[in-house]
Amino acid sequence: MFGIEFLLDALTPMNLLLCVIGVVAGTIIGALPGLSATMAVAVLVPLTFSMSPASALIMLGAIYTGAIYGGSFAAILVNTPGTPSAIATTFDGFPMAKRGDGDLAVTCGTIASVVGGIVGALFLLFLAPLLAEFALRFGPVEYFWLALFGLTLISALSEGSLLKGWAGGAFGMLCSTVGVAVIGGDVRYTFDSELLLGGIDIVSALIGLYCVPVLIDLVMTRARHLDLPKKGKGFRFKEAMGLAIHDKFNLVRSAVIGTLVGILPGAGGSIASLVSYSEAKRSSPRSANFGKGEPSGVFCTEAANNATVGGGFIPTLVLGIPGTPPDAVIMGALLVQGVKTGPALFSEGGEIVYTFIYGLLLATLLMLPVGLLIGKYAYRSIATFSKSILVPVIAFMCVIGSFAINNNVGDSLMMVSLGGAGWILNRYGFPPSPIVLGIILGPIAEQGFVQSWLIGAAGGNILGSFFGRPISQIIIALIVLVLFYPVFSKTILSKLNLFIGRAPQ
Repeated sequence: MFGIEFLLDALTPMNLLLCVIGVVAGTIIGALPGLSATMAVAVLVPLTFSMSPASALIMLGAIYTGAIYGGSFAAILVNTPGTPSAIATTFDGFPMAKRGDGDLAVTCGTIASVVGGIVGALFLLFLAPLLAEFALRFGPVEYFWLALFGLTLISALSEGSLLKGWAGGAFGMLCSTVGVAVIGGDVRYTFDSELLLGGIDIVSALIGLYCVPVLIDLVMTRARHLDLPKKGKGFRFKEAMGLAIHDKFNLVRSAVIGTLVGILPGAGGSIASLVSYSEAKRSSPRSANFGKGEPSGVFCTEAANNATVGGGFIPTLVLGIPGTPPDAVIMGALLVQGVKTGPALFSEGGEIVYTFIYGLLLATLLMLPVGLLIGKYAYRSIATFSKSILVPVIAFMCVIGSFAINNNVGDSLMMVSLGGAGWILNRYGFPPSPIVLGIILGPIAEQGFVQSWLIGAAGGNILGSFFGRPISQIIIALIVLVLFYPVFSKTILSKLNLFIGRAPQ
């Protein structure tokens, strides 16, 4: 079924060259603020029209996986997520860079990205039809509860006051309702402004809330933006590898979470990385160090968001349902080549799909040398750059990145406005992450709720629509567990201490 001939096809010199070119191009584009993986694939997809379908898929997959990985560079070195999936990488990656461990953080991110990419590709290779069938069981109500489950992560993302974290999440959800309603087409909160009709673009909000406050702080402070790297440290690969081996369970668990989230159409790497970060923080004995430069925080987020690449291809190739926006672009490129995705692809076009999967595995492995080489020079270059050069360059990239999404000046204005508001809110203890989470999950929750309500009302059983499906019940149980876990754990711990205290000495 998974013949050696497909692996040999992927190992041809041309396909290997396409892997290298795709990984390098994707990494560079993904590292630039605002230039998402979708944009990287869309910009370079015309290059594949003259290639064979397998080679085209290999190059596009390499670009995609490279772009997801490349987002970690800006996240770690300048606290600016290069792609939305790198949001959670800023939490611990940038604090590591601030204390002079940026090279270690980049290497940890590279190792985690490779592990996550391999796990996602292996799921795609061995379990694609089974997992795709599972994804089909998710209806509107499951997406609604999944969005609520994602909102429970605010407790893990809040720095300091939990109340302020929930207030930030509520503000983010309010922002997500601006513009034309997802269901029904009602126009809301636009204040008669054409600029707000299209709503608040997620990437523009991401750039504004994360990048602009950093730029303002860089201008306002005299101190260096990063400590200079210590001479002779190089890649710090041995040190990072030791940390990865010690944290192997966290790596594999995060990669599995990323794969499963990636299978769900529309979820993507940003949700996967936030879910894995929350789970890693909850279960880690060093949870107090998360947000202060904990390598486990980098491992879990980068393993999860790179695993979504393989996970997203499962519904794309098996069902013809794109798991993420880049998958939709790649599926369009395949249709141009005359390749129709769907259940018959694995049986009728096995030479294409299995050659591609092996090519994706090779591209993931190539991220290790490519990423270490780029990361070494990127860290040293950014650390030694003068702020008078670095700030204008990043500001220019932010404006261009927000504009290029829809070729709309309004998105750039929105980015600057949200950035200023985010800077003010951050000074009063409202972190940006819950706000971004609310903006991302708001439309998913709204669409799932309204559709589920309409379905339940039509069937005369609204409560049954929301609470009667087995998958919904599992997600609800997880929500309850996450919300009340601190209470449960404290109760169990206190009873255990009481029992130990009463035990005969």
